[in-house]
Amino acid sequence: MASIYDLKPKFQGLLRPITRKLAAMKVTANQVTIAALLLSILVGLCIALFPGEKWPLLIVPLFLFIRMALNAIDGMLAREHNMKSDLGLILNEIGDVVADAAIYLPFALVPGLPAVPIVIIVLLAVISEMMGVVAVQIGVARRYEGPMGKSDRAFLFGLLGLLMGCGLQIGPWINYVLYVIVFLLVLTILNRARHALALKQSANQEN
Repeated sequence: MASIYDLKPKFQGLLRPITRKLAAMKVTANQVTIAALLLSILVGLCIALFPGEKWPLLIVPLFLFIRMALNAIDGMLAREHNMKSDLGLILNEIGDVVADAAIYLPFALVPGLPAVPIVIIVLLAVISEMMGVVAVQIGVARRYEGPMGKSDRAFLFGLLGLLMGCGLQIGPWINYVLYVIVFLLVLTILNRARHALALKQSANQEN
């Protein structure tokens, strides 16, 4: 199913000149990964410490765009500038999950937002990323299928932060929106599992 992740190649093309400059400055992929994680925690703390204020929510969409750029840059540094490492793989996978939780869980503290579906979304997001990684354990490539991948979650939470930061009044409708995200995350988990198993079966048949 379609996902914002499908736009990644074009996004990477725009960031490639910056990536080359960072490589020339001896900035490593792991340093970029850690920077993205620390900034994510900082933004999450701003929301958690000031849940009734609008300015932390207005930071969210801008930061999530920056984080997407950093995630793309660390990947290009690793692949295109010979910086791949086992440590980098660990940092990338664990860092993404921790960063997501650090940013999105504090939304449960924002007045007017229901905490339960937000917590469920974070838990399902962790499972969906775990499902993507588990595919490697059965001998196929890491899975990124949607419809609610990392980039899609960033877009929706960024939009929510922007709208609330600009004064949008939250009503009962937000429950429906959040549970739609829950449903899409369940589909994402199933899609990643299905594609991983289908690829494994195809590989076994070829052998």
